Amino acid sequence: MAAADDLQFEEFGDAATSLAANSDATTIHIENPGETPNHQSGPSRSSGREEDDEFLGNDDSDKTELLAGQKKSSPFWTFEYYQTFFDVDTYQVFDRIKGSLLPIPGKNFVRLSIRSNPDLYGPFWICATLVFAIAISGNLSNFLIHLGEKTYHYVPEFQKVSIAATIIYAYAWLVPLALWGFLMWRNSKVMNIVSYSFLEIVCVYGYSLFIYIPTAILWIIPQKAIRWILVMIALGISGSVLAMTFWPAVREDNRRIALATIVTIVLLHMLLSVGCLAYFFDAPEMDHLPTTIATPNQTVAAAKSS
Repeated sequence: MAAADDLQFEEFGDAATSLAANSDATTIHIENPGETPNHQSGPSRSSGREEDDEFLGNDDSDKTELLAGQKKSSPFWTFEYYQTFFDVDTYQVFDRIKGSLLPIPGKNFVRLSIRSNPDLYGPFWICATLVFAIAISGNLSNFLIHLGEKTYHYVPEFQKVSIAATIIYAYAWLVPLALWGFLMWRNSKVMNIVSYSFLEIVCVYGYSLFIYIPTAILWIIPQKAIRWILVMIALGISGSVLAMTFWPAVREDNRRIALATIVTIVLLHMLLSVGCLAYFFDAPEMDHLPTTIATPNQTVAAAKSS
């Protein structure tokens, strides 16, 4: 049995002295649960600055760009390479659609919504939906306009689907390609021009076309005045998104070149919307015109006169 002296606690002196005497000793520090650890906090940023950076996406965008540069890119002939272009969730798509419908003056759509993860999923399905919306609405509009006419025979125009697909997808790919090449060329001339990638430009154009899906459905209304009001509203919203997105990219360039670039972007967008309305909805149809049938007496009289 251990002696009583062996069971007594030994009082230690200064901890520093004990550690100096025995350098191999292990010490354990137990904090009081009621105490709060004191952490040295760095200089805090102002709340207004944090809100601006969070709203603009400056910090997130820069971090995402750095992380994107560290990711290993797969070869372009592999499926994984193209899979990254469709790596987007539903919330991101809805957020980008909302951003294309509610343009905010002074806020960059690319930096706010797209730069963190540009995708082709949204633009592809928006264009596909718009193609069928224009083709189907055009056929329904033609049917409703001539409904009740005895001489009108309705024939579905399936070629409108292929024509609409050619127009929409050509616009959504060729115009961004030309704009990307132009910005790259001007970037070599002027160092302060903001550079957008081709994928970002395609993403902007694709989401800017979403407003035309409900507009094309409303074009079924057989009133030209209402149709033109709708197309002006859609053109104003989508054109504002394009103008406010690409103006920061060219504003440091020559003043005339910058204005000419923005005007060209808006004019091409206007040509698309007005052209689709004029061709698919306001074009004169020849199927409902009555055909003249010559009677036998008229045929005989025409033969004698000749």
